[in-house]
Amino acid sequence: MICDICPRHCSVDRTKSTGFCGMSQTLKIAKADVFLWEEPVISGTNGSGAIFFSGCNLKCCFCQNYEISSNHFGKEISTKRLAEIFKELENKGVHNINLVSPSHYTNQIVEALEIYQPNLPIVWNCNGYEKIETLKKISKYVNIFLVDLKFFDEYLSMKYCKAKDYFSVASKAIKYMIRLKPKVVIENGIMKSGVIVRHLVMPNCINDSLKILDWINENAKDNCILSLMGQYTPYFKANEYPEINRKLKPIEYKLVLNKAISYNLTNGFFQELESSDEKYIPLWDLTGI
Repeated sequence: MICDICPRHCSVDRTKSTGFCGMSQTLKIAKADVFLWEEPVISGTNGSGAIFFSGCNLKCCFCQNYEISSNHFGKEISTKRLAEIFKELENKGVHNINLVSPSHYTNQIVEALEIYQPNLPIVWNCNGYEKIETLKKISKYVNIFLVDLKFFDEYLSMKYCKAKDYFSVASKAIKYMIRLKPKVVIENGIMKSGVIVRHLVMPNCINDSLKILDWINENAKDNCILSLMGQYTPYFKANEYPEINRKLKPIEYKLVLNKAISYNLTNGFFQELESSDEKYIPLWDLTGI
């Protein structure tokens, strides 16, 4: 099977080799467990049933999950086993099934959902670097899109994520997600449907963050929730880039936060800077696999 599931268009046969994501055709996951550190409407009181997939179609030099995204830690499983994991997490009383970095396994996830469809919202927790054709494949299964919008400037996205066309691709993908789920539905404090757009504020990238907020205000303000994150910590290869090799300064986050407030983007979530703590990063121990 030739893989063109993501914007990389690797066109490789993943039954014989790996694509840019580093993954073969066989599902590989690093953890499947109750997770309490997503946005409150996702985690709630019972937690989110998070499944962390190995591999990624971006190469973010600052990735806090680099052990699974770039180093490819995980265990190979069948689609039948993934369907069983859906049910096991559902039986733990979680609020949703949260598919983390799932895009390169879209076809296999659809197969697993055909085997067992949980009676819970399905969360597509992705980096935003998505093809519309791929989103169409999962559109009838997914209830919530939890999507990053990382960079506006193509120089930054190329430098830090190895994707020059990131914003062009991600902005179109988010517009399509909103077409699929144009209304945010929250019941008893738990999200049932809709789109959450996450943006991580980074050191020395404040002007880029302001442009991201401009775009959200003009294109998505009334149809999504903004999650503005201040948790940036220089993980992985961030030490190779001195300008981002530090935590965020309070003044940097405040400038972006004030812009969000000026646009009245206040129905979402704003992180405290104390969130930049390693305790919020999962332990990659193959739990639940």
